[in-house]
Amino acid sequence: MINRLQFSIDIEAEKAKIWNALWNEDAYREWASVFFEGSYAISDNWKEGSKVLFLAPDQSGIYSIIETHIPNEIIGFRHIGNVVNGEEQPIDDETKRWSGAIEIYRLTEGVHKNILCVEIDVMDEHLDFMTATFPKALEKIKKNCL
Repeated sequence: MINRLQFSIDIEAEKAKIWNALWNEDAYREWASVFFEGSYAISDNWKEGSKVLFLAPDQSGIYSIIETHIPNEIIGFRHIGNVVNGEEQPIDDETKRWSGAIEIYRLTEGVHKNILCVEIDVMDEHLDFMTATFPKALEKIKKNCL
């Protein structure tokens, strides 16, 4: 079963600085390392409709489509399938359980800070891990904005 989790953190920085701390290649690698050391993301252009590969050092991971992208405001991914050895895999019965899951990063303005909100669909078997780990990722993003 898929569960929708929501996380947020207040960050005293401009939206552009927060966005850079999220999606700059080196910054992404740093905060994503809390989930799996050496994680990285690649995309042709990071525009709506483009594909993104979220990968571990062994080139395994998932591929996704960017459904929404307004820089410094929102980016939304729809996760599609698995990647093995850098190759997208066909959708199988296991993948069908989560294919179509979403992950959205949104920045909203507060009074003296901006708020980074994340919504993510998570399978039951990953619920405890993501609930414990995602706040650590947000703290790393915040630290990179100081």
